[in-house]
Amino acid sequence: MTAEAPTAPALSHGRLMPVTVHFDDLDALGMLHNARYPLLVERAWTEFWQGHGIRFDGDWASAGDACNVVRELRISYEVPVTRSGTYAVHIWLERLGTTGLTYGFRFCSADGATTYARGTRVLVRLDAATLRPAPWSEGFRAAGRELLRPAD
Repeated sequence: MTAEAPTAPALSHGRLMPVTVHFDDLDALGMLHNARYPLLVERAWTEFWQGHGIRFDGDWASAGDACNVVRELRISYEVPVTRSGTYAVHIWLERLGTTGLTYGFRFCSADGATTYARGTRVLVRLDAATLRPAPWSEGFRAAGRELLRPAD
């Protein structure tokens, strides 16, 4: 009789996006540097939005929904990452407003079973000409609704 590996929990919301931790992402103690977590989370979100046609190509006037800024970032570190390799970022939206949103994330093992860090980030969509809040497009909102966390 062989023991089977435990299966990862099914996601009730959001999506797992694979990310890679490289050797040079580790600090002098051999742990993923605290500043790398937000960077890897940003890369996961960028990949998601690019998959929906939302990207920045160097022109803010035509950037549309990619013209946004971070208003707030919160992160808590739970278990150190001590090896390079493949991991995942579990991404979802907590709130999708007219001009802003709050997304949640977990930096986790590739299968989503182990959580290393978690947090939220608030974004505000800007009008490129005025730098004032502007509404998200309907295409952006439709893509975002895929990731909305159900109300508890």
